[in-house]
Amino acid sequence: MLSYEEKSVIADSFLELERRQVSLGRSNYHYEQSVYDKKTVVYHLHPNGNGFVYAGLLQGYEKDDKGLVNIRDFTADEMRTIIEQSIRSLSAMPASLESHDPHESHGSDESAQEEHWTNESNQTLTLQFEDEDQMWYIYAGLNLDTVFETYEEATEYLEEEGFKPAIKK
Repeated sequence: MLSYEEKSVIADSFLELERRQVSLGRSNYHYEQSVYDKKTVVYHLHPNGNGFVYAGLLQGYEKDDKGLVNIRDFTADEMRTIIEQSIRSLSAMPASLESHDPHESHGSDESAQEEHWTNESNQTLTLQFEDEDQMWYIYAGLNLDTVFETYEEATEYLEEEGFKPAIKK
């Protein structure tokens, strides 16, 4: 298990997070640029090494009813990955949610939305939203693999096939 200090160094390395001390020597890390009401990424990082990361918008993690994942036994790489994924998930609403608000113009170009997913064999698939027909396409290189009507269906398929969102370096 990583120590509190080691976990703090990892969380502090994310410059977009703001550290806030809370009771009992614990720390929270807030992401103020979140497009959601939720801003706490790292919750109650405790001097005993325990703590939580918000993953309410992520798939593939065992979460509590608040969307928090216990990071007590996470490795440094696992901790970096979940924090980065949490920040990314709070940075932009999925197109499937954006398109349902007729009163708000986001000014985003959904046709340019693209995500890369990798598996343990380092294979990469690309998930891309095609604005013209409002569908989610999964490509293996230049080859079309499959098509889905919703983002949720596409990501569920990718996870069932052993893929996870690729981490941008």
